[in-house]
Amino acid sequence: MSELEHLLRSDDPAAACEAFRTAFSELRSEIGKVLVGQDDVVEEVLVALFAGGHVLLEGVPGLGKTLLVRTLGDALSLDFTRIQFTPDLMPADITGTSIVTEDPTTGHRTITFRPGPIFSQLVLADEINRASPKSQAALLEAMQERSVSAGGTTHRLEAPFFVMATQNPIEQEGTYPLPEAQLDRFLLKVTVPYARRDEMNEILHRTTAGISNQARSVLDGPTILAAQELARRIVVAPLVKDYIVRLVLATHPDGPHQPRALEHTISVGASPRAAQSLMLTAKVLAMIDGRYHVSIHDVVRLARPVLRHRLIRTFEAETDGRSVDDIVDAVIAEVPIDPERTEPVRLIPGALSGEERFG
Repeated sequence: MSELEHLLRSDDPAAACEAFRTAFSELRSEIGKVLVGQDDVVEEVLVALFAGGHVLLEGVPGLGKTLLVRTLGDALSLDFTRIQFTPDLMPADITGTSIVTEDPTTGHRTITFRPGPIFSQLVLADEINRASPKSQAALLEAMQERSVSAGGTTHRLEAPFFVMATQNPIEQEGTYPLPEAQLDRFLLKVTVPYARRDEMNEILHRTTAGISNQARSVLDGPTILAAQELARRIVVAPLVKDYIVRLVLATHPDGPHQPRALEHTISVGASPRAAQSLMLTAKVLAMIDGRYHVSIHDVVRLARPVLRHRLIRTFEAETDGRSVDDIVDAVIAEVPIDPERTEPVRLIPGALSGEERFG
């Protein structure tokens, strides 16, 4: 057991969180040696990793999504596999298949399972929406149960197991939109933005001047598992927990907890898994800050990536040009922090930029 893993598993929560904060900062620095900018994207991906969930990355080609996953594999000392999703991809190409092998000495034949690329710790499902629904479904068991069933036998996947899927939001021809059951398996949906001017200049400098950087190994599998266990021990006050519950309930159409301002905007609301995701990711965000307790700010910071793929807009909202992120911001603005106050304090949206304010 490494010294860092020992600290993360210690009975002193303050020391454990401080150790995680230092390790996270070092990890983030190593990723920055290779990937330029995208600070929010990197933070959200790492939050999902330490919360034990999977990530769906959405962005146009060329923004560094694949590079991020490869760099994570180097910095985390995890086995990395890339699966290129195409219309002709079969489920067995992902999970593996049973083959007949023959002993050259005895001639005895046996059926042996040959594992597919899903048997890795860090899996990149590239352009996941280009595969047929049948092939997409091959990921469901692996993502939820961390296992693969084949030939009547269940094969466990090595922990930690982390799936990062990418999809292009622009091209629609030849794609198969992910069903809601598949989307709900992703802890976060992260939108990858375009690079800023200064970032673009740095990218050109690195890629056209022969500069080659590689992230060194910072954490390993056992340490990641220890950090995931630490996240489960982070304290959540009853007020914060109830705030998470009320945020999710506010997304349920025609429900008793939906504010009037949100009527006719949501056709399908968030499931209990969304509340679980908000709780876990907020705990990791607190750890990144070196805290042993979750704040309202942690919840608001992650509301968009947690909820944006779990809400379905109504036709009226689509025709009004309201994006899912706009609706999530409206939920945050309408749900009071403390429902017992006569003058409820409400959060003013601005979560992703870290500009949360109390109104």
